[in-house]
Amino acid sequence: MPVINRIAGFAEEMTGWRQHLHAHPELGFDCHETARFVVERLQECGITDIHTGIAKTGVVAIVEGQGDGPTIGLRADMDALPIAEETGLPYASTHPGRMHACGHDGHTTMLLGAAKYLAETRNFAGRVALIFQPAEEDGGGGGVMVEEGIMDRFDISQVYGIHNAPGLPLGMFCTAPGPLLAAVDTFEIHIRGLGGHGATPHETRDPVVAALAIAQGIQTISSRNHYALDDLVISVTQVHAGSAENIVPETAFVGGTVRTFDAEVQAMVQRRMKQIVTGTAAAYDVEAELDYQVWYPATINDADRAAFAAEVAREVVGADNVDDATTREMGAEDFSYMLNARPGAFLFLGQGEGAGLHQSKYNFNDAVAPVGASFFARLVERAQPLAG
Repeated sequence: MPVINRIAGFAEEMTGWRQHLHAHPELGFDCHETARFVVERLQECGITDIHTGIAKTGVVAIVEGQGDGPTIGLRADMDALPIAEETGLPYASTHPGRMHACGHDGHTTMLLGAAKYLAETRNFAGRVALIFQPAEEDGGGGGVMVEEGIMDRFDISQVYGIHNAPGLPLGMFCTAPGPLLAAVDTFEIHIRGLGGHGATPHETRDPVVAALAIAQGIQTISSRNHYALDDLVISVTQVHAGSAENIVPETAFVGGTVRTFDAEVQAMVQRRMKQIVTGTAAAYDVEAELDYQVWYPATINDADRAAFAAEVAREVVGADNVDDATTREMGAEDFSYMLNARPGAFLFLGQGEGAGLHQSKYNFNDAVAPVGASFFARLVERAQPLAG
């Protein structure tokens, strides 16, 4: 079964939705206009059971099927990124310094397309909960929606999400049972010494050399405290200090990210990082404070739901275009909170060649939207079929 004919029939309308969203990006939890646009499109589809203001600007809409049955959740994220767009498109961002550089405009469009079809046909039992989520990029909006009780409030029994993937062939689905994306933590190290003249460093307590030593020491956690075949990434991504070539500064800053799959590895990293920061500060006679923040958990697919989702994807795009044993990645996703709350699966959907995610020249490929919408729709019909 290829792309659903009815969805292919309104593909041009979906392109218009997506390009409107692309031109009007919003950040974090402040997706007010995006949420309003989503609600208007849902109402045009005849959907009336719409709940707003969840996680500030999140939306959950319920589509009733025919007869009793469970509720399946489908999720799309709505927020953009603080990046200046350089695509030159006629529908480029109208908000300087913001753009949809991760394709959330496309994710929202795919779910709206599925909503339009499901509301027209209602060829399923039970209910569908359409989850439009803010703040995936920064703020963990998925976790906030779970904390605010959407799974229990709407009696969601399983949940699914899609993320576009530049570089994968157009229309190809990739997923896997178990861990798919890593947990993400961040760290900030604030170092204070005694500043002074660059010509008399012996009269200072230099925070710069301490910062460099700490940054180098942190890198040894992966190479000396950790089994090489267990996935772990520790990246120092920021080192800031100083204002002039002849001044030893008072303070320095080191920051970065940690990616893990295993809770014991995560705990080991926190422990060793604290030891390295404390010990190095003492060695260089400075003060140093570690602020370690645990963020999104690992995205872990339920094995049965991942297999089922791959089976549905094969119906839509063909067996040759589905990889159900893809390699897990060190990126992160706050859909993980929803998968911690309910069984389900997360999939990648190829959109062909083009600029990568989080790049200023990125653009979602509108040709893939009917594919994603068809997958969502068929997933519902297969998961909750009408009684024979």
